[in-house]
Amino acid sequence: MKPSPQFLRFLFTGGLAAALNFGSRMVFNQWLSYSWAVVCAYLVGMCTAFLLARAFVFAPSQHSLQRSAAIFAVVNVFAIAQTWLISMGLAYYLLPALGLRHYVFETAHAVGIVVPVFSSYLGHKKWSFR
Repeated sequence: MKPSPQFLRFLFTGGLAAALNFGSRMVFNQWLSYSWAVVCAYLVGMCTAFLLARAFVFAPSQHSLQRSAAIFAVVNVFAIAQTWLISMGLAYYLLPALGLRHYVFETAHAVGIVVPVFSSYLGHKKWSFR
């Protein structure tokens, strides 16, 4: 099955937002714990994703900017929960249990960012930018 052009645009714009999420987590980690850095970085990525998705993926929307942003935030509450739980679980439990000692936080965070891609796409398509 070939992915739709809309989904490919979502992956591209989401990839840019994910890169900002990942990079900003390393910056935030200079001053914050890993847990809080993941949350703050997610907010950077989320704002970027909203702007790019509204402009390039789901335009035009039936919702106003404010309504789309509010619904986008609600959908992302579930996505940030997935990202945080996976990032914490991998970094503090699974990866160390597997004997991994290098790039544990980076690996855990990268996986945590990728996991909610499909649930986010469906949520934004059906609700945020309907």
